Amino acid sequence: MSIYSLKMRASKHTGSIQEHVSGAEKILPQQELPQQMEALLSRALHHAKGKADFINLKIEAVAPENLKYIEALPVSTHEAATPAEGRQFMCQIMTELGLTPDKCQKILELFQATYGMRGAMLLDVDTLERLEPDQQRGIRATYMDSIAPKGEAKAICDGKNHFQEALVLASKVLSAPNIIGELCMSDDPDYITGYIATRDKGYIRITKLKKMGCPDGGRIFLYRGPKSQVEECIRYLQEQRVLVKNVPSNPYANNTPKPKSTSDKPWQIFQDILAQKKSQQLYRNTKEISSAQAAHIIYQGQNQLMLASNDYLGLIDHPEVKEAAKEAINIYGVGSGGSRLTTGTLPLHNQLETALASFKHTEKALIFNTGYMANVGIISALGIKDSIIFSDELNHASIIDGCRLSHAKTVVYKHNDMKDLAEKLQEHAGCQGLIVTDAVFSMGGDIAPLPDIMALAEQYHVLTMVDEAHATGVIGATGRGIVEHFGLKRQPDVLMGTLSKALAAEGGYVCGSQLLIDYLRNTARSYIFSTSLSPAVLAAATKALELLENHPSMVHQLQENTRIFCKTLQQEGIEAHSDTAIVPIVLHDEELALHAAEELNRQNIFISPIRYPTVPKGQAMLRAALMATHTPEELCQAAHTIGQTISRLTDN
Repeated sequence: MSIYSLKMRASKHTGSIQEHVSGAEKILPQQELPQQMEALLSRALHHAKGKADFINLKIEAVAPENLKYIEALPVSTHEAATPAEGRQFMCQIMTELGLTPDKCQKILELFQATYGMRGAMLLDVDTLERLEPDQQRGIRATYMDSIAPKGEAKAICDGKNHFQEALVLASKVLSAPNIIGELCMSDDPDYITGYIATRDKGYIRITKLKKMGCPDGGRIFLYRGPKSQVEECIRYLQEQRVLVKNVPSNPYANNTPKPKSTSDKPWQIFQDILAQKKSQQLYRNTKEISSAQAAHIIYQGQNQLMLASNDYLGLIDHPEVKEAAKEAINIYGVGSGGSRLTTGTLPLHNQLETALASFKHTEKALIFNTGYMANVGIISALGIKDSIIFSDELNHASIIDGCRLSHAKTVVYKHNDMKDLAEKLQEHAGCQGLIVTDAVFSMGGDIAPLPDIMALAEQYHVLTMVDEAHATGVIGATGRGIVEHFGLKRQPDVLMGTLSKALAAEGGYVCGSQLLIDYLRNTARSYIFSTSLSPAVLAAATKALELLENHPSMVHQLQENTRIFCKTLQQEGIEAHSDTAIVPIVLHDEELALHAAEELNRQNIFISPIRYPTVPKGQAMLRAALMATHTPEELCQAAHTIGQTISRLTDN
């Protein structure tokens, strides 16, 4: 009987960029080739990622005597209540392999380095030395498949069975010379499971290994043996043809099945998801405010002190800003009529871009419809194939989504940790790269160490991008943001910001070189394919920017208000410090944060409870956002009320 290895790799082109679509491999008898080839071709042409325009089918003859038949590892599931408990269980299994708890913990920390690797890490468990010849590529375990029961043809591969493919891979890996275990954690930030496989314990699926939103993940092969045999181990993993017998067909063997809708109740699954959010104190509702955003608002018929608005300079209701918007409507109407590259560019667009570039001391600027669309458009355009994006772990969701939509590999570094960033830059030295960070982090209110980031960028020849959404109009002597705050003479390569916070309007923008703006105008999809901002918004933002530039005393008052508010909170026994307009009051408990916000609302203080997934679980907080138009007296009184309320709730 003639046997063949069949591999499919499919990709598509977006402009000059080639994007991976799908891949699969089979080992099968000759008579099954036509059907499997057709199925794989169909899979490549009808994929959720889009239709492939380049498909490679590779067929290699396999000599029967070169095939190795092995048994599938036994399968079990460990139900972990928390990621910490899941990792502890993984460590427990590793200790049974003769590893110390300290060494187990160090191995788990290496998952931060495996994120985005094309293959797996091969690790000497006794020395923790990495053994891959190419550490960026890793080790690719390949040439393997499950074997159909005797007398049956292999199932047609018209879909992807993640469980079976993982079990086949783990079974082959554990049959390799000197491999004593495999660790796997999904690198999908929204998928929290993984597994550990050993020869004695088999394949153990662990239901929780990381927090939702954590990007860590990858594979680690645990090696114990002579260095002289490493080459043979790698050869086996990458070249030995293996068929795995008795692979279970049920993708959730010994585990709770995936939720399925029924034909008569297709919405039930979504109702269950909402019910779970309610039970976890994570359900959200909107709150209708029936007045302009200002230091005081009308909410549910009551005059309340606003401590949750991003209108940091109090310009939303400024008479000159409103008059500018009205005048623009009288001249240009209420809409822009098209995208910027068709009919949607008005004199107002060009005037605002010129003013922004001047304010930020850059050559040019470009406006987007929202700050979210600016980050998604900029990062996805700059993140070209084979490049690296180095992203702070606490960056805004729009930065994270921009990284996901790019063709680059994303490497996440610890929050504001320059040692960790330097190590990751060193690991990828010589690559086209971009470091991206918030200037002021939107939940914690802390500031990125930009001088250190730019020094590292210069050392490793990568670009820098800073999101100044919460920095413009807030930090720096005249509100020009993070560059002014640190007194730097040189700008980051990309300065992104929003018009919707201190500038009291809507939209996002990017400031930088002529080359940057020309490039984004021609490649940023969220810019190219969106109807442009309306005349009223543009005029309002331009006037707000003019007021900020002409009246830096507003910035000084905002900064003084922050100092007064934090000092009074500290006097009330609450840990609070901020160099920006964002003051986090961390309560840790989701239910306590909700109750505190509700109780303060009854005392006419409007403040937001922030919970998972906006912040990690266990880090729930009240997020106070201050304004230049608050008076010192009312902020002192509010801080006193907040302190008393939290004290009362925690005592009960």
